[in-house]
This record gives sequence, C-alpha cells and structure tokens, in this order.
Amino acid sequence: MTRGRDGGTGAPPARQHALLAAVVAAIVAVSATIYVGVAADDGTERRDTVAGGPGHSGGGSGGNNPAAPVSTGTWVSSWAASPAGGEPGTEPAALAGRSVRNVVHTSAGGSGARVTLSNLYGQSPLTVSHASVAVSADPDTAVALAGTMRRLTFAGRPSVVVPPGAQVTSDAVRVPVPHDGDVLITTYSPAGSGPVTYHRHARQISYVAVGEHTRDTTGAAYTGRSEVWRYATALDVLSNEADGTVVVLGDSLTDGVTSTTGANKRWPDVLSDRLRSALAAGRDVPRYSVVNAGISGNRVLADGLGRPAENPSGLHRFERDVLGRTNVRAVVIVLGINDILRTPGAADPEPVVAGLETLVRRAHTRGVKVVGATLMPFRGHRGYSEAREAVRQRINAEIRAGDVFDEVVDFDAAVRDPYDPGRLWGAYDSGDHLHPSDRGYVRMAKEFELRLLEGSVPAEL
Repeated sequence: MTRGRDGGTGAPPARQHALLAAVVAAIVAVSATIYVGVAADDGTERRDTVAGGPGHSGGGSGGNNPAAPVSTGTWVSSWAASPAGGEPGTEPAALAGRSVRNVVHTSAGGSGARVTLSNLYGQSPLTVSHASVAVSADPDTAVALAGTMRRLTFAGRPSVVVPPGAQVTSDAVRVPVPHDGDVLITTYSPAGSGPVTYHRHARQISYVAVGEHTRDTTGAAYTGRSEVWRYATALDVLSNEADGTVVVLGDSLTDGVTSTTGANKRWPDVLSDRLRSALAAGRDVPRYSVVNAGISGNRVLADGLGRPAENPSGLHRFERDVLGRTNVRAVVIVLGINDILRTPGAADPEPVVAGLETLVRRAHTRGVKVVGATLMPFRGHRGYSEAREAVRQRINAEIRAGDVFDEVVDFDAAVRDPYDPGRLWGAYDSGDHLHPSDRGYVRMAKEFELRLLEGSVPAEL
C-alpha cells in the first residue's frame, strides 16, 4: 500500500495529528542527546576501499600486512543488535579479565569488516585492550575458520578506551565474510567497567574464556556459554553483494524471542534469505542487507527505567539504531503493540500513530524509505482485553489507510485466525498467544512483498 495524504474513513483531522506529532517531536528533542555516542566512524560515510597497512590487519595470524591488496565495494551493515540495557550482575567488575566471544549471523558478505562496540550503559570507561574478528568454522562453535582470524585496531592502535555512554568503531580489516554465515567478534577487558552493555535476547549461543584469548582459533579456552550479546552492536562489511542496508525497528516480535536458538528463524533473517534468493534467481529486487533492531518490550513512545534509559523508545533510539547504521536505504517499523499492552487500562491510539508519523518524518530527512506493519492479534494473551483490542484495530485502520507509512505490510492479515481474527492462527502461535512460532516468523517474512523496498524518497529538509 502506498502512503497517502487524504486520510481514510474514521481518520482524525490532520491538524490534530500534526499537533500530537509536534508534541512527540519536542519530547524527543529534549532527551535525544542522551543517546549520542563517540565513535571513530559514525556509520554514515560510504567507503569504497580496504587496504592493508598500519592499523589494518591481514593474514591468518592477525599480524599487519602492508602489502595486502586493495578491495572494493560498498559498506553496509551485515549484522546489528540494539543495546538494550546494563547486564544484571555485572556491576562493578563486569567481565574484567575475560574474553567475550560473540557469535553473530551475517546478512551480506564482503571482503572487509569493521565492528562497533558500545559502553552505553557502563558507569566507567571501558578498556578493550585486545579485540578480533574471525569467521566461525561451524555453527554453534567458538572455533575460528582457518586463515580468517584478524586483530582489530582502533585509529591504528590495538586498544581503545570507550567512555561511559559512548561507542567506537574499529578500523577496517581485510577478511572474507560470507553471507548467511556466522562471525566471531571477540573482546578482552583487563579492568571492570560495569554494568556490561548487552542485548538480552540474542537467540544465539556465545562464549566466554578466562584470560586473554582473543586470537585463539581453537576455541578450547571458551568454556563459558551465554545467550546474550555483549559490547558488540554492529558488524559492517565492504560488500559487492549489497548496495545498502534495510533496518527492521521492532520489539520482541522482531527480536525473535520465541524463535529456535541458533537457527536464525527471526523474521528479518528469513526476509534476508528471501532477498538473496530472489537476486540469485535473477529477479529485479533491491540489493540490500537486512539488520535487526528489535528490542523485547520496546514501545514507540515510552522508555524503560534508568539513566540512560534501558529499553529506550523507538523515538529515542531511532537516530542511533536506524539512521546510525551504515548506508541505510529503508527502515521497516514493527512497533506499537507494547504501547497497548503496557499502558494501564486502554492506550490512546492517537499519540501512538503520531509517534509513528514522527519516525517517518525523521527517516525522510535522510531520504530513507519507510515500510510499516500492522499490529498482530493477541487474544488469549494475559494482557488481552476488549478495550486494548479496540485500540489495536484503530491503529491498524490508520496504517491501512495509507496515511502513516510510505508502504504497508499487513502482518495482522497474514497471521490471524480466519475464524477468530483477534487471535493468532494456531500453527503460527508459539503458545503464549502473542509471539509467533518459527513457522509464524516465516509466514511474516513471506507476507513481505520485496517490491516494497524498491525506490526511494527525496530527503526532506
């Protein structure tokens, strides 16, 4: 469905929406600076080469290789995870004296890579004295593929200090990153800087070792296991497969909290597979990577507790988690259900819609196209009520009318029970009547018409 401006049946007056959106925008402007980080690269610059030399590692041992040949391509984000809070139990010592090996799944492949690390929720400077990146030898392992281990540097130095509330991006290294594969991002911190900035629902097993083992290719030292991602928030690749990045901004339904661990069955993973398969079949579809910016419990309007706020709202994290990704061309917004579920009584749908419209305008200032999704059914969930269902229906009516987003994907129609439209169809229900099963996530991705990503919007000043 194409975005329209003439309203739909039952749509509120345009001036009312504009006033609500202005209020929302004012709130965002007051607090947006909380989420501004310090980075070696802000992710918005297009870089077309990776060369060996000082500060750029090459060779299987991770040593410098000044003679490494130049590679060409386009920088895109291949994986991302939104920082969601400070990890409980990591104050104040954090993971001092340990190597953290995050396992992340790629969308696009490339010939070079760089990594973003975050100390957004740390209360003191985070010292990373050693860091590395490598291709995983096999799924579900801490073992590096032979010849792919690379030491990471930061502005040419092997260590970096990340201030509290900040992030940093490594120098680029030449390494063959596969699409639809796993990459190991490893950091070592000699001193505590808790709490650890983390993403809780990774749906992926990562690893921890006692001592400095960042360039250990065998994985033998990594006897600890975890189900969260720590410090790492993005993996960019220099790609000949992709021309840009699609970011999916969402909540637990995008985060994939009920999907099978290690199987990469979140619906954005399946969407990435569909794009790649369509291109391989010769279809004329956009050459985009797809990255996941879902946070369980996320809302359009309200933040979680703390300072900086844990689980920041879609409005507050949009700059960081969407526009801050590399070469972003489109964003898919799947937010709103938690604004309904977490508001006592029944939420007012108009501020939620106004918040979504604010996100669209902010995307348009950068020429980023916006695809939005209808809110899926949740009858049977413990938070269900008829009043909340009515709010969902009103928000969906606004979205379907074409007045909110540039394009619309109707997830509600795709996964609802045809005989009980307020409820997920049984085969798509994980069992809690809110989150999809693996099969439900696949159905969501298949409902997404790839043509919705085509084209662009002019940047609005």
